[in-house]
Amino acid sequence: MAQRFGGRFSPGARPAGPPDDAAREARAEMRQVDAAGAKANLLFVPPVLAAFTSLGGDGSEVVLGLGAAAVLGLGARLLRHGLRAQAAYDLRPLARRPALPRKMLAAALAALGTALAVLSGAPDAVGDAILYAIAAGGLHLAAFGLDPLRDKRMEGIDTFQQDRVARVVEEAEAHLATIRDRIGALGDRGLATRVAGFEALARRLIRTVEEDPRDLTAARRYLGVYLMGARDATLRFAELYARTRDARARADYEALLGDLETNYAQRTTQLLEGGREAMDLEITVLRDRLQREGVPTDH
Repeated sequence: MAQRFGGRFSPGARPAGPPDDAAREARAEMRQVDAAGAKANLLFVPPVLAAFTSLGGDGSEVVLGLGAAAVLGLGARLLRHGLRAQAAYDLRPLARRPALPRKMLAAALAALGTALAVLSGAPDAVGDAILYAIAAGGLHLAAFGLDPLRDKRMEGIDTFQQDRVARVVEEAEAHLATIRDRIGALGDRGLATRVAGFEALARRLIRTVEEDPRDLTAARRYLGVYLMGARDATLRFAELYARTRDARARADYEALLGDLETNYAQRTTQLLEGGREAMDLEITVLRDRLQREGVPTDH
């Protein structure tokens, strides 16, 4: 008996992934340079040097040197998180300032770590340690800047509504990050790309709500309940797939992503079309008013 073979472009076949434009966005996001780049990574070198150079000294020098290494390493780690938080803040039209000023704390830790490193080599050089600490903290702030100190808001939208949107968006981003990290840990590039496509569609909806917070009511279920369900399903799938590499479980999970992508794309389109209808209505009302007042309008 002849067997029919189908594929992505066969008649009646269901697309294997997100729409082409969302897939392109996903690939672009996967290629994005980490906001915590090489300049931040260099700050992991001083703690290593502080630890090694202190090993040949006496007890107090070792303790101070290792303490300096620990403080400098913590500062470098905080800086990485701070730079990523800054990048996320800059990308969003609505954003709350980071609750923890990581970059400024990293500068303080760099100053403290530098002072400890100086004292580990010369315990009596307190004055020099203070001067070096001030210089290190100042250079750190000059190189990486301050954390955002104010919430980013939009004119014409009340503060309460903007805060609601910011909270929902933060929760949605946290769910997406969990999904991305759990699938990424499986080491399957195909699945990672598939999830990135879903992320791109979910972020389109997020951006739509950020640009017009009045859309939050219509989109809240998608950014809360549905994403939480997708996160829970991802956690269960990742646990099973890591142990068994079950092809059927993978197919079911990809089918779930496909259903979610369809729903998110439709909801985003509905919100955008609703905004266009509202704009057209406002334009029509304005034109009618101008005509009643004898002001000619161009159609």
